[in-house]
Amino acid sequence: MATPNYSYEKRQRELAKKKKNEEKRLRKLSGKPDAGPDGPDASGEDGDSAAAPEGAPDASNPDPA
Repeated sequence: MATPNYSYEKRQRELAKKKKNEEKRLRKLSGKPDAGPDGPDASGEDGDSAAAPEGAPDASNPDPA
């Protein structure tokens, strides 16, 4: 039976950690909230989307067409 290559497995774990941390860093830089159960919800903290009346144009999308 072949012996396990522990150094290869360790390197793969390190690469996975590095990739995960890089993705986390990019998410933080983009300023978008996490979609996780403990993170803030996607509607925003101040709830400004719910405060706008039905007929008012959306400020986040200046060109609706």
